[in-house]
Amino acid sequence: MENSFDVLEEKVRKAADLVKRLRKENHALDEDLVKARARLAEAEKRLSAIEGERSGGARDADALKGEVKTLRHEREEIRTRIARLVEVLEGLD
Repeated sequence: MENSFDVLEEKVRKAADLVKRLRKENHALDEDLVKARARLAEAEKRLSAIEGERSGGARDADALKGEVKTLRHEREEIRTRIARLVEVLEGLD
């Protein structure tokens, strides 16, 4: 009978040690999870900033394209006006 109690006591001791070890591992994993979530949040912030810069850059590029188009149109208008003035000046001779 005493031998069976020894075996039972050993099994309980092993089970208690296993519970302690698993609790430590669980605690360490919880800490890792908190750190990983913080890194994920930081990475998402950086990604949002980068995406914002890209979309801002696209808007800037569109604005510049529009400005170039306007400037080219104005240049053509000036060329036409100068050509008319040259014709008027040539007619004065």
